[in-house]
Amino acid sequence: MTTSAIRSASLARRERQKAETRQAILDAARELFVAEGVEATTMRAIAAKIGYTPTAIYHHFRDKDALIVELCLADFTALGHAMFKIGRIEDPIERLRRLAMAYTDFALDNQSQYRFMFMTSYQQQLKDAAGNMMPMPDEDAYQFLLQTVQEGIDKQLYRPEHTDAVELAQMFWGGIHGIVALWFTHCDDPHITFRDPRQVVRALCNCVLCGAVRNPN
Repeated sequence: MTTSAIRSASLARRERQKAETRQAILDAARELFVAEGVEATTMRAIAAKIGYTPTAIYHHFRDKDALIVELCLADFTALGHAMFKIGRIEDPIERLRRLAMAYTDFALDNQSQYRFMFMTSYQQQLKDAAGNMMPMPDEDAYQFLLQTVQEGIDKQLYRPEHTDAVELAQMFWGGIHGIVALWFTHCDDPHITFRDPRQVVRALCNCVLCGAVRNPN
């Protein structure tokens, strides 16, 4: 192996190790934010969880706010990708059903991410190192939901009293989130028999759309 090839392999290994360390920090931070709360979690605690010194953490993130920003961007991008995978479905009502199930699948398959995104309180705004506001990822799941509902309204698929896309979208989202959140927090309650959350979300979609659509199938 030539000297150049050895250097290239060494550089690739260092970059891989750096990426793995960065991901370990993010995963540890997410778990602690969910378990202990964002305000109560320190960079020192994150470092201790993965066996690093606080100084090592600061080589990757300048402070806790920067870490939170990266977590938000990564997790919301992942949710956006999961929902956009359903592709372009022409019927906005069927697209809404598919979005609901894609959202539910993401939540159940990525519990730590979901809890951090929607069940953990944090006040940080998304800002870059210079203090400039950063947009959310392009794969904005809420905008996709809102646009889908608005398209259905524009095509007069909903009953005439449903003209507020924001209200209808948030009602739909809130119902699904409630099912998911109850499952996460109470599924082991011996006094309540919970149905499979995917089954319940599917039934919820049928109920809501039956009442909201002009001519439900």
